[in-house]
Amino acid sequence: MKEKFLEVIKEALDVESVEIELTDKLADFDAWDSMARLSLIALLDEHFEVEVTDAEFDKTETVQALFELVKTRMA
Repeated sequence: MKEKFLEVIKEALDVESVEIELTDKLADFDAWDSMARLSLIALLDEHFEVEVTDAEFDKTETVQALFELVKTRMA
């Protein structure tokens, strides 16, 4: 699941050639903006059937924190 999750992050950020680690901060990516955020919300719903709200994104700084939130919702 972790690899698929990281691929979804890459797709949302449109950074297929960039290595993404769980410790990365979402805001550190140049492509992280409101459109990337909306894209990621849609992709998480599409691939994992998980809904993440804007308020939850506001509390989620790292890729790891978002991954944990998605895992919790899938359980």
